[in-house]
Amino acid sequence: MLRYLPFLLVLALWIYAFIDCLNTPEEEVRGLPKVVWVIIILLFGEVLVGPIAWLVAGRTRHAPAGGSTPSQWHRNHRTEFVAPDDNPEFLKSLKDEKARNEEKLLKDWEADLRRREDELKRRESGEEPKEG
Repeated sequence: MLRYLPFLLVLALWIYAFIDCLNTPEEEVRGLPKVVWVIIILLFGEVLVGPIAWLVAGRTRHAPAGGSTPSQWHRNHRTEFVAPDDNPEFLKSLKDEKARNEEKLLKDWEADLRRREDELKRRESGEEPKEG
C-alpha cells in the first residue's frame, strides 16, 4: 500500500489544482487565460509541473480581510507560557489547599490528643473507660 502513496499524492494535487482552476473567476487568473491554465494542468499533471505552476503563478492570492495574516496576528498576540512552578496563581492555590489540609490534619491530631488525655485521666482516677 505504501508504494501507491506517491501516485495518490500526485493525483490529489492534480485534482486539487484542476478544480481550483475551474472554480477561480477569470479576473483572478494571472499570466495566461483560464483555458490555457486548464490545459497546462491536464497535460503536465503527471509530472506535477502543471499543478505546481498553477498554484505558484496562476492564481491571484488575496490578503486576508483584516489586513494581516494569521501568523502576524499570532506574533503580535503571543502569550508567554509560564511553568506551573513559576505561576503565582497556581502556587497560591497550592498553598491554600495545603493550608486547608494541614489545618484539618491538625484538628484531627488535637481531637485525638484530647481523647487520649481524657482516657488517661479516667484510668488514673480509676474509672472504667467508656466504649463508644
